[in-house]
Amino acid sequence: MAATAPRKKIRLGDLLVEKGLITEDQLMQALAAQKQTGQKLGRTLIASGYISEDQMLQLLSTQLKVPFIDIRQFSYDAETVRILPETLARRYRAIVLKKNPDGSLLVGMADPTDIFAYDELSKQLKCHLELAVVRESEVIATIDMVYRRTEEISNLAEELGEELSETDIDLQEMVQSEDVANAPVVKLLQSIFEDAVQIGASDIHIEPDENVLRIRTRVDGVLQEQVMKEKRIAGALVSRLKLMGGLNISERRIPQDGRFNIRVRNRSIDVRLSTMPIQNGESVVMRLLDQSGDALVLDQLGMDPALLEHFRRNIHRPHGMILVTGPTGSGKTTTLYAALAELNQAEKKIITVEDPVEYRLPRINQGQVNPKIGLTFGTVLRAALRQDPDIVLVGEMRDKETVEIGLRASITGHMVLSTLHTNDAISTVNRLIDMGAEGYLVGTALRAVLAQRLVRKICDNCKTEYTPEKQEMVWLYSVLGAETDNTRFYTGHGCPHCNNTGYRGRIGVFEFLEITDELADDLRREDSAAFARHARASSDFRPFSRHALDYAAQGITSLEEVIRITGMIDDDIELTEIDPATLESE
Repeated sequence: MAATAPRKKIRLGDLLVEKGLITEDQLMQALAAQKQTGQKLGRTLIASGYISEDQMLQLLSTQLKVPFIDIRQFSYDAETVRILPETLARRYRAIVLKKNPDGSLLVGMADPTDIFAYDELSKQLKCHLELAVVRESEVIATIDMVYRRTEEISNLAEELGEELSETDIDLQEMVQSEDVANAPVVKLLQSIFEDAVQIGASDIHIEPDENVLRIRTRVDGVLQEQVMKEKRIAGALVSRLKLMGGLNISERRIPQDGRFNIRVRNRSIDVRLSTMPIQNGESVVMRLLDQSGDALVLDQLGMDPALLEHFRRNIHRPHGMILVTGPTGSGKTTTLYAALAELNQAEKKIITVEDPVEYRLPRINQGQVNPKIGLTFGTVLRAALRQDPDIVLVGEMRDKETVEIGLRASITGHMVLSTLHTNDAISTVNRLIDMGAEGYLVGTALRAVLAQRLVRKICDNCKTEYTPEKQEMVWLYSVLGAETDNTRFYTGHGCPHCNNTGYRGRIGVFEFLEITDELADDLRREDSAAFARHARASSDFRPFSRHALDYAAQGITSLEEVIRITGMIDDDIELTEIDPATLESE
């Protein structure tokens, strides 16, 4: 069988002009830009907005007489993909999709006109290749998912375990040795970080158990576990991480916090390190913050247009307080930094008071809290207000002092943005008052509360229609009533694209409460019952459950996810009021 491949070099630019997809002038401009960037012409044309990626790939598919494949909808086998070494797959943006019965391989390429890449792939795979056109972004995402470092991590852990058992090695001497680049502990850590960054993990947990060592990575809010028998290597890993974070390597009795910066796969990653003594050693948790990512933008957070308009109007006010609330890991900091990025203009002075500083933004004065030397939130906030700011971001309202300073600053000409750990928007004001804030002060200063959660998105590749179970229908009727009759719901059954979880990526679910004059009067009287009643009756207020169910009805997330994030919030729903006969008739 002859390989399906281009026989001669196709001049992509001339072909696009000939088909009327770009003009001659656009081609000339793209060629000039290409000389400066060194990118391929196709990527330059797409980046310049002259043509979409799908338009270009459809043209190549037609011209070369090869299929255009959407990898997200293609069921591949991970072992088949790994036939091609990762270095070649990344270099040539190519992926082995399928073994054909005749022994040939179906290979997807982002640029099937690259004859040199085709020849290299043929030499490596030693068989006939049947080509297909695929999107470059999907190739990269699939490579990141399939070429995991789990086996490499296990092998390095075993190597390190053998090294520790063969000889009586001074652990501290080993982790500080001059030949550190080749030390197994460093190679192991490098593989752990590369694997975590590759799959988009937000945290890495290193947990020594009684007989094993567990390395867990949090992806889309859920931990994925790898268990290793070499428990003895835990001490070496912890010691090396402590050195990297500037911590005391000999102190194992008390918790320690540190941070360091590493470069992984050409990305700058800021690592926040926390150690804690446990029964079997020391537990380490590392939060990974990608400093080289794209700038945060409010439009990309997932707010619906009406809510986004209200939020934007409030953050652009000259003064007042706006709170973003939710549990740990709900995306509060991301939302606030996106707001700061929009407000960050030359004519505005912005100061932040954080613990710790998570993302670094130009032109913004970011202050770091350090309680050990007396730099508490209150102390740094007072100093910040003497710096003539227009906008102040307080990392978290943790105590009465910080709350009062923030509230008073917001009624003396400053816009104050901050976070608070509460379940929903309505309970936020009760929390402020419980922390000692005066009701009249809250009613005067507070402008709006944005509460949020993150829900997992169903994997596009394995999405299937789903019939809710009886208990789920009870919950649905309690929220929607008859509105749910014709609603279709979906779930993911698991596939290689989503690591068999059924989910891939997350999106924000929001609840926005703007403080009206009526609500402000309730706050001044500290009448929490009236405040809650009037807030729920507000025409602009939509609770979490409705926003999340919108996503479920659109097939973005599953009903299981909606119930997971809203079940505890809507605990005031009387499920027993639903007539079981109504459900039986469905």
